[in-house]
This record gives sequence, C-alpha cells and structure tokens, in this order.
Amino acid sequence: MKKGNSESGMRTLFYNARFFTGTELVDEKVLITEGNRIAGFAERDSAPADAIRIDCGGQLLIAGLIDLQIAGGGGYLFSASPTPDALAAITGSIVSTGTTGFLLALPTNTPDVYRTAFRTVSESDNPALLGLHMEGPFISHTRRGAHASELIIKPTGENVAALLREAGGTIRMMTVAPEVCTAEIIAMLRENGITVAAGHSNATFREASRGFEMGIETTTHLFNAMTPMHHRDPGLPGAAFISESACASIIADGIHADYAMVAIAKKVMKERLFLVSDAVEENDRGAYLHVRQHDRYTLPDGTLSGARLSMLDAVRNCINHAGIEKYEAIRMATLYPAQLIKATDRGVIKPGSRADLLIVDSEMRLKGICFNGKTELKD
Repeated sequence: MKKGNSESGMRTLFYNARFFTGTELVDEKVLITEGNRIAGFAERDSAPADAIRIDCGGQLLIAGLIDLQIAGGGGYLFSASPTPDALAAITGSIVSTGTTGFLLALPTNTPDVYRTAFRTVSESDNPALLGLHMEGPFISHTRRGAHASELIIKPTGENVAALLREAGGTIRMMTVAPEVCTAEIIAMLRENGITVAAGHSNATFREASRGFEMGIETTTHLFNAMTPMHHRDPGLPGAAFISESACASIIADGIHADYAMVAIAKKVMKERLFLVSDAVEENDRGAYLHVRQHDRYTLPDGTLSGARLSMLDAVRNCINHAGIEKYEAIRMATLYPAQLIKATDRGVIKPGSRADLLIVDSEMRLKGICFNGKTELKD
C-alpha cells in the first residue's frame, strides 16, 4: 500500500472515479472528505484547491464494507485470545481486506472469556469495531454446529440480565434459538439496543415465525445450523422467506450454501438478504479448535467450523456465481447490514457519513482504502 494520508480536519478530494453511493451512481464529479467524514460531491472545476488529491484511476469508489459476523483474523481467534493486542491485529487484518466496520463474533463460551472479551471491546477506540455479535449461549443443543455443547445455557430473565450487566453495552447483535426464548427475553435484549437474530436453532416454521413476531429481526447464516426447508415443515428458512420484515445473513462461499441457494434466497428475500463472512482463524487452544483447510476451516474431526472468506470475496462470488447484479451485491455488503444495526453513518456515501471508502476495479479487486479519513492506494 502507498501514499495519501488525511489528517484530522484535512480535506481530501477523490477524482477520476465512478462513485456508487449505495443508492445511485455518480459520474463526472469529485468527492470531498473533511477529516473522517464525507463532505459531499462537487463539480470538478469548483473543488477546493487546498485539498489532498487522490486519483482513483478511473475505477469505482464505494462505501467500506460492513461484516456483522467475523470471529478473527491476523493470526488470532478473538474468543481464544480476547486481549487488546489480539484485537489490534484482528482489526488491522480485517480492515486491510476492505471491511471498514464489523461486529466481532463471540461463540458460546465460558463466563471468564465473556468477561475478558467485554472488557477488551469496551476499552477499544478503533472505529472499525462496532461491537460484539454474541452467537449464543442461548442456542439449541441440536443445531449447535461447532459450538461447545456444555457451554449452552437456557435463557432466564436472571441470567440474561446478568450477562447484559457484565457486557456493559458492548453487545450489538445476539444470535438466539427462538424456540428457547420467551417474548420477555427478546424484549429485554431489544431494550438494550441489541439486534436479535435467529440461528443455531431447531425451531419449526411456527416457532420461528413466532420469534419474528416477538421482535427477532434477522437470521444468522441462512441454511446453516438450523432446521432445513421441508415441504411438511419449512422450518426457520421458510419463516424468514415468508416474513415481510425479517432479514437474513448468508455466507457466499459456495460451501456453507450452494450458490444456487444464494440465488434462490436473493430472489425471495430481495433487500432483506445480506452478506457476512463468518470467517474464523486457525486456532489450537481454548474451546474452539479451527483447522485451516484450503477453502474453509474445520474442527479437528472435520466438522465445518468457519469460512475462509473476506467480504469482498463474498461480493465477487455473488456477482460471478449467484447471478446477482453488481451494485446489488455491493449493497448486500454495505447498505443492508448497516441499516439492520442502525449504523446510519456507514454503508453509504452521503454528507456526514464516515469517510470509509474503497476503490475497486471492474473485477471488484481492491485498489485502495480510505479508512477513518486516511487513504492508502495499492501499487
């Protein structure tokens, strides 16, 4: 990476680009940022002369990507190393791939791991880290996937309240099994600003539908670790499909879900379907032992345990293998996840939004990153 820093308060001008704002394409303009915020578009001949100028080389400029479920990177699995040093390495690695905002996934774990993770996240000031995505501990034993069975807990008002007190506002999303949660539990989570997701669930169609009626807003890694669609019981996927408001994340690596299923889900759910990486990191200690394979991660026994996927990879896969239009695939990794967690200043290019931007070529390969107002271009 090379050149182009924007210090706090400095203006930067991006030119020679086509801009996709998340809602429209903008040509024949320049984009101006001030510090770490977007000021807006301007005519090329009216742009401020004192701005740092970034030549985008005729490429496409889009908002930075948002990943609502990633467990590690940079050589660290956060649940195994919930330390500030590990978090710094994880964050740097994630941002370098074009994901400028993310929720750190924390799988079902011990009270000690939770406590340490909450403290580490609460003390971080890195703007890429948007909080925690708690996968568990209130999930199904039957559909636990790679989660540790002995650490799964049945939710009660008392243990949920205790967890929330300990978390101190660091939890942004929580995956639960709707069949084990009461309306009161869902309401408690939502009252604490948490986006509630259905996943790792053995829910029937009716149980899942009731969960959405109680306030569950989305579904975690559609088709994985949940009841399958069946003509006699459409299960959790069917409930997500038929809902008018529930969203769903999907892992577009061709392994967790066949690309044909990604295409089918997109045709049904339209803007309610968004992308996550569900990426993990190789790890040989703690509750989660991930073995790196050439295209995925597994447990030592071969159980699929996580993806080897960046969000930009997922966008490319949607375009190249699932027949999804390019700009809609970009929205699945920017606008839609940001809207779900109400991150109104991310995932879109508009005045006041964060100056987190990507320069990509026609093949959606990363050519430059502007993160927190500082720009680096690839050779």
